[in-house]
Amino acid sequence: MTIKVRFAPSPTGYLHVGNARTAIITWLFARKSGGHLLLRIDDTDIERSKAEYETAIEDSLIWMGLQWDEKANQKNRLERYAEQIEKLKNDGKLYPCFETAEELSLKRKSLLSRGQPPIYDRSALELTDRKKEDYIAEGLKPHWRFKLDHEPIKWNDLIRGETKFHGKDQSDPVVIREDGSPLYHLCSVIDDIDFNITHVIRGEDHVSNTATHVQMFEALGAKPPKFAHMSLISDNEGGKLSKRLGSLSIKDLRDDDGLEPMAITSLLARIGTSDPIDAFKEIEPLIESFDFSKFSRSTPKFDPNELLRLNSKIIHKTEFEDINVRLAQMGLQDLDEEFWLAVRSNLERLKDIKEWWKVAKSPIEPVIEDPAFIAEAAALLPDTPWNENTWNEWTSAIKNKTGRKGKQLFMPLRQAITGMSHGPELAGLLLLIGSEKVKKRLSGTKY
Repeated sequence: MTIKVRFAPSPTGYLHVGNARTAIITWLFARKSGGHLLLRIDDTDIERSKAEYETAIEDSLIWMGLQWDEKANQKNRLERYAEQIEKLKNDGKLYPCFETAEELSLKRKSLLSRGQPPIYDRSALELTDRKKEDYIAEGLKPHWRFKLDHEPIKWNDLIRGETKFHGKDQSDPVVIREDGSPLYHLCSVIDDIDFNITHVIRGEDHVSNTATHVQMFEALGAKPPKFAHMSLISDNEGGKLSKRLGSLSIKDLRDDDGLEPMAITSLLARIGTSDPIDAFKEIEPLIESFDFSKFSRSTPKFDPNELLRLNSKIIHKTEFEDINVRLAQMGLQDLDEEFWLAVRSNLERLKDIKEWWKVAKSPIEPVIEDPAFIAEAAALLPDTPWNENTWNEWTSAIKNKTGRKGKQLFMPLRQAITGMSHGPELAGLLLLIGSEKVKKRLSGTKY
């Protein structure tokens, strides 16, 4: 049997890290099993779905290296949904309901106030044909529910293990809106059948939906696929990710935060598993190590600082030949391998290199808080040409002359030469700045 999975985002917003994690896990499973990945755009919500979001979702997936094998849009399959819906109506599996949203809300509140679960009471099943005709004559349009069989529902979840529900403990789900448009539930099940989906991977917030979907598969004469429900990620305090940390869209992490795609993939592929989280430059090791048995049911916590840590490690391991084209695209076409090797270990994000290029190549304002000490240091500068030993020779001479050492020695020199109190090792940076700039800056001149 060929493994076939799907990633099914709604183009009503940008791809968020929660959905990106589902995409990554689904893609890894497909590649590990030699399977097939369908990108299904769930765009039946015509009002909220936008083409620019669909494009942005695709761009984000491609940027992360998650190519799909096939694509489908639900908006192009409405005729197929209508066919299957008519079949279910004829089979007595769908029934019309005329309660308004306000009436349903009152029923729900009443049940909760009595300590009862807010399960729909199926009162619409008692409506006579005459009563239905009267409602329609009054201008009311029905929504339609799927009639669940009141019997046990169970499946062996690839992460949660044996999972059990009972039809009587679930509300019959609404599957068609008052305007006649189908909702997520039925469309998703029909698609999974038609596209021969063998495994459905999604968040645990869909577990109760899955219970109803199992019966929908059976009502349409199909065997349900296998399911894997992942624990939802939270922030460091256990709060909802989207509520506590802003949008955290992949687009923002790429464009605004300047993160590497493999930093995001490295974290989201391993968070919530027994495998250690580490920085991977390539995705192949993540494919090789993937296994659903490693996933925990506890809630994994997402730490943006962890993303930065992974991002730094990836940049620190990146060779110049793998980054020079991107540097040129950033306007740094003159930046050479020597400069890259000198500063890369001090970068959190690639865009940080612009700051050090500016320090080395553009005029900066030196910071001199102890003019007498800096004057002494300037007088001890070694003659040119400088080499990789110049920094050590110079600071040793300063130490012997002034008696200073450690931070008292190095910090004033760094501030005077770079205008900053942090940065790459000055042994390498000194050569990149050059003797003329160093002498001018030690004299207090912006240069």
